[in-house]
Amino acid sequence: MQILLSKIFSKIHHQEDKLSSQMMSTAKEAYQMTLFLNEMLCTIKVETLKNKFSDEQQEIDFFKNIKPQILGKLIYYNKIFRIETTCPVNSGKIHQSYYENELKCLKIKYRDSICNENFYRYYRSGRTDRDYTYFRLGQINYHEGLNSDVFETDLTFSTYYDNKIAHIIANELLYTYLLTKISPDEDRDMVLINGNGNKDISWTNSQNALIELVYALYASNSIADRKIGIRKLALIFQVLFRTPLNDIHHSFHRMKTRAGSRTAFLDQLKISLEEYMDKNL
Repeated sequence: MQILLSKIFSKIHHQEDKLSSQMMSTAKEAYQMTLFLNEMLCTIKVETLKNKFSDEQQEIDFFKNIKPQILGKLIYYNKIFRIETTCPVNSGKIHQSYYENELKCLKIKYRDSICNENFYRYYRSGRTDRDYTYFRLGQINYHEGLNSDVFETDLTFSTYYDNKIAHIIANELLYTYLLTKISPDEDRDMVLINGNGNKDISWTNSQNALIELVYALYASNSIADRKIGIRKLALIFQVLFRTPLNDIHHSFHRMKTRAGSRTAFLDQLKISLEEYMDKNL
């Protein structure tokens, strides 16, 4: 049995891009991604239990690198759905304090139950000497005083430690998401005042393509020598092209883990420009 991480990433990113292009609410997008990832994980579980692993290294790779990526995103999107559907208001001080409290809870959880564990340091340091123990089925050592979560884990499809990596991944994604929520755009209303004359200008590519362009301009110091923040720069493009850019940091994080080229839109821009140049020689 062989499951390629690149194919998994490709399927996940395709679904994320598909949902992002539909301009749905964050809660609805998170819900749809939760359903998608849960179905993907169930399908892979059936395949894994049926076909088994060809060797120990394939088993280690699956439980260390492949399954945690799927489960981590599943946990993340489910948390986003729960956070967004319990937010009391859409703006104001209560809205701000709600997300600040969520971030505080995340930090407490990290401090109390993650960062002090030996496994966390093992994983973060990139070690591999105990992979045989951590990422193979039936190797759990109860003498290590594991959390009671282990007794609720399906040990036919988990080594227990793959779940820990999944939670680390989910918490990293959630941390980035919450930071964007508690740092609202500055002077949003003032920027919007100047957007009335752009009614005939529209962005006709995907939302992710525009975010990729915005980040490229920001990273290259091409606008204001990077003296304005990325969110304000994104807001300018939103006004100019009259298109919403939701959770740009979240989208950028997804771009960093794309299968294939991480700069797909910029690559296509280069190709299109060169073809246009050749056509007009």
